Amino acid sequence: MGTQSVPERLQWTVDRLGLKPGDDVLEIGCGRGVAVALVADLLDGGTITAIDRSDKAVDGARQRNREHVDTGRVVLHTAALEDVELGAATFDVIFAVNVNLFWVRRADAEAGLLKRLLRPGGRLHLVWEPPGGGKATQIADTVGGLLSDNGFEVTVGTGTTGTGAALVDVRGTVR
Repeated sequence: MGTQSVPERLQWTVDRLGLKPGDDVLEIGCGRGVAVALVADLLDGGTITAIDRSDKAVDGARQRNREHVDTGRVVLHTAALEDVELGAATFDVIFAVNVNLFWVRRADAEAGLLKRLLRPGGRLHLVWEPPGGGKATQIADTVGGLLSDNGFEVTVGTGTTGTGAALVDVRGTVR
């Protein structure tokens, strides 16, 4: 990634994913592709598929990850989660960072979709750097309940950035 800085929340998230070189990964809400680049650099034989509803963000992700796109290690789609067409694809790891969809409303349909997209033994990581530590607990409780209600075994991990901002990772594995 050269000299470009990586937000701590993204590096923290990628470090928590426990990726293996051959994993197939899905990122929801990839923005300009910073985490995509971090993940792609760890893969050898695996792929990362990334989606974002913004054309501009996906164009930026494509530019940032041009080499990996050209080799097929990175696949990008402009689409909202509920609209993306992934065919028969399944994934070892699915993650999202600061995607509010999962805690601002009941996202049962999306949770069901993620459950179907995960391979047996796969892991879902929904991560936030919320404004204020109290919000981290609210997010963990809300998202944890959503995932539990939709057939996931839930664990919550927390951390902080160097500036003291809270980080929360709501991890789901299919029961």
